Amino acid sequence: MAFTPRSNKHAPSANKACNQLPIHRKRNFVAAQIALAPREGHDIRIESAELIISPAYQLQWHRDVYNNSVAQATFLDPGSQLSISSRVLIQHYDDQPLNFLVADYAVFFPFQYDAVEYADLGPYLSAVFDQDRPMLGAWLRQFWQSGQVVETYLLLEWINKAIATGFAYQQREEPGVQTPATTLARRSGSCRDFAALFIEACRTLGLAARFVSGYQYSPTLPQDHGATHAWSEVYLPGAGWKGFDSTSGQVVGNQHIAVAVSRHPESVPPVSGSFMAPPNGNPQSPVMSVTVEVSEIPA
Repeated sequence: MAFTPRSNKHAPSANKACNQLPIHRKRNFVAAQIALAPREGHDIRIESAELIISPAYQLQWHRDVYNNSVAQATFLDPGSQLSISSRVLIQHYDDQPLNFLVADYAVFFPFQYDAVEYADLGPYLSAVFDQDRPMLGAWLRQFWQSGQVVETYLLLEWINKAIATGFAYQQREEPGVQTPATTLARRSGSCRDFAALFIEACRTLGLAARFVSGYQYSPTLPQDHGATHAWSEVYLPGAGWKGFDSTSGQVVGNQHIAVAVSRHPESVPPVSGSFMAPPNGNPQSPVMSVTVEVSEIPA
């Protein structure tokens, strides 16, 4: 599913994402959780959306604790292939990602969040990989040391670009994310690994951060091609949640579309579920294929 016009502020974009899980023998699919709908707001508007699923199913939509739009599919028939296809037409407006103002008290780091906001930001300040904090603290000393005062945005930009330029990108098919300590030791990782490192680095500094799962469009990819992607958002008073892509080192703009956010980098997969094989069947390893297609529709 997903993505955005290249430069035209109001041009709609036609997006398609398809997930297929072929299995040679029929299986009973357990209910699947699907998070493929974009997060609407002042920067994203959904013009139309269609979800096509096979085998036969019943669908229920709900908002999770992070206000992500999530569908719960219950399957009525067994099948040898599970296919989930999402087609979305969107308007994307965020073509000036650097056009924001930070509250006066937060322009320079360190700063303290407002007491009211701090109460709500607690989950995004708590470390997920608490055991990695000593290693993260040592790595962060190249950007900031106790007693220094630095512009908050510049500090975030330094960390973001340091990950993008100092670590090797590596596509990983394994589930989950690497711990920040592993990424620091290997100097390599996937987009979700880089996002996890950036988030935990921010939390170590006392900055609220969260994980974002979504899609990216790049002019360097073949026509109509996009990609699933992961990045981070940091809460800056006055500006709100601002996205940082530690794979490219850029501030997130209209080449990214957020689908789901979470405090934990492993809790918002696009599709999750399981299937049950017959007790007398031969064990098989299913193969999953994911396709993301993007095309711009002129205004």
